[in-house]
Amino acid sequence: MTISFGWGPVEARALAPAAACVVVVDVLSFTTSVGVAVEGGTAVLPYRWRDATAAAFAREQDAVLAVGRREATEAHPWTLSPAALRAAPTPPRLVLPSPNGSTIAAEAASGGATVVAASLRNPTAVARWLADRGYGSADRPLAVIASGERWPDGSLRPALEDLLGAGAVLSALARTGVPTPEASAAATLWAATEDPVAALHGCDSGRELYEYGYPQDVAVAAEIDSSTTVPVLVDGAFQEAAP
Repeated sequence: MTISFGWGPVEARALAPAAACVVVVDVLSFTTSVGVAVEGGTAVLPYRWRDATAAAFAREQDAVLAVGRREATEAHPWTLSPAALRAAPTPPRLVLPSPNGSTIAAEAASGGATVVAASLRNPTAVARWLADRGYGSADRPLAVIASGERWPDGSLRPALEDLLGAGAVLSALARTGVPTPEASAAATLWAATEDPVAALHGCDSGRELYEYGYPQDVAVAAEIDSSTTVPVLVDGAFQEAAP
């Protein structure tokens, strides 16, 4: 099996050592935000912790820090919200804290794997980029990781939006490599989902963003295959993949 699929930081830690490339999928909202920012020319530095150390890290990296959605101000509009990032001025470098997506990216990168950020906005572009470079072959195994959410006790909460995002990438890789049964199942779910936009708006995470007052973030995440940007982690920052 040369293409695997897993959930969250723990499974990323298990799968990454055997993978030449790890695709991180965190649709609401880390990898969607990464894609939007990188499209605009921003280098995005993932950071594991959303605490006081994030500000210090941003200063060290000469970067703007993305704050919580409710902490945004007119003077500091950068947050994890992809809609806010699209509307805000474009900084050269942005630190984006995320306990799930950033942690997975860091786990994968620490083992030497190439790390790619995928969402529902760029699955075809990501799959094409991977296939063109031989990822998913016997020589270059591939792992696709759905980030999921977290329950209050810190345990993994599987998230439909991330399963769909991972499935979209895996479905587009149908002629590449040999998928595990888990990877095949994710691809099959994507192919069988008649209205992924409705699913995204109606899933638990989508409804939560509506309740918190951020429906526009779900709308941006639901721009299916609208982007050709492939964010790749290079020297600690997600940047547009080299041609």
